[in-house]
Amino acid sequence: MTVSEIFDSHLWQAVQGFEELTDVTYHRAIGQGTVRIAFNRPEVRNAFRPQTVDELYSCLEHARATSDVGCVLLTGNGPSPRDGGWAFCSGGDQRIRGTAGYEYESQPDVQHGPDSDSGRSRGGDRSAPISRPTIGKARLGRLHILECQRLIRFMPKVVICVVPGWAVGGGHSLHVVADLTLASAEHARFKQTDADVASFDGGFGSAYLARQVGQKFAREIFFLGAEYDAEAGYRMGMVNAVVPHADLERTALEWALRINAKSPTSQRMLKYAFNL
Repeated sequence: MTVSEIFDSHLWQAVQGFEELTDVTYHRAIGQGTVRIAFNRPEVRNAFRPQTVDELYSCLEHARATSDVGCVLLTGNGPSPRDGGWAFCSGGDQRIRGTAGYEYESQPDVQHGPDSDSGRSRGGDRSAPISRPTIGKARLGRLHILECQRLIRFMPKVVICVVPGWAVGGGHSLHVVADLTLASAEHARFKQTDADVASFDGGFGSAYLARQVGQKFAREIFFLGAEYDAEAGYRMGMVNAVVPHADLERTALEWALRINAKSPTSQRMLKYAFNL
């Protein structure tokens, strides 16, 4: 099975015990303490649903608790089989958003449709049929992506967000809370859509963004909801490096190798200090 077009299967092996994942893939680099956690719903721009967030949290927690893992790469698989578009994560799947949060589904969603926090396909075909997943009424809706944000922020490991395409809404916030961000020169796009869908990021995705890019840029990003490419993100200060798309994951693995070559105790305390 092809994980992602820019994923080199010769450099990774699947993490044992996570064979039942459906919405996320979880791999460990061969010969070094780096793991790769990737959203795996490319047909809907890697939008997350409660099942996705459950799996993401489980993988992040496993990485946090694994003593010989020093770096986590967080990315999105692609491209979309529907239109060839790339995404890191387009936020919450609006098709299953309810009054209590994002609803669990009673059966797997196997069709495709608009996906992201804005409710619009990113560069996709708007004529494609919209599927409405069947909601599982027996389970409460969840808005627990915030728990993943907190885990990323405070785990004693360096988290590198590897952005191959769209980072939208809740996906944008995930890249903000990561320690470092590498972005595809050709395909990375950043857009904050909270105000478009009557949502509000009252935590790391807004206030922490202002610490990265400054108050004026942060307010522009949220109030206007404009689209920014990788170079714009780099100039603002929310992207560390702009990388050719074909080299994106290889570069991320090289950065991880350099990080893992240093004192893990020092890296842990540095992250703690930066978070103050």
